[in-house]
Amino acid sequence: MPSVLILGVDPTTLPGMDGDAIRAALDQELARFGDHAIEASMALIALDESAEPTMIAALSERAWDVVVIGGGIRKPEPLLPLFERAVNLVRRHAPKAAVAFNTSGGDSVEAAKRWL
Repeated sequence: MPSVLILGVDPTTLPGMDGDAIRAALDQELARFGDHAIEASMALIALDESAEPTMIAALSERAWDVVVIGGGIRKPEPLLPLFERAVNLVRRHAPKAAVAFNTSGGDSVEAAKRWL
């Protein structure tokens, strides 16, 4: 069974967002991987000093086939340094994994399937 790791920002840590509703949608997307016979895990990071260790731990957990880097890390211009760190951490800690990008939390399956 192929394996996918999704790296994203923990919506419950973002002020002014309905973090619980967003988290529920992310959990639904994670469950959808099972419908496609894909084993998936999600690592949601806080935008603080724990971000890099959290990503390293998740990337090192196993050999991943694909790592999807979510838009919460990739899209906001102020997070460009975090996005660069994420890409380089994937390269270092999951060197055999393909890298994919979703357009929203609702199309991570499709992003991963492009590389499986």
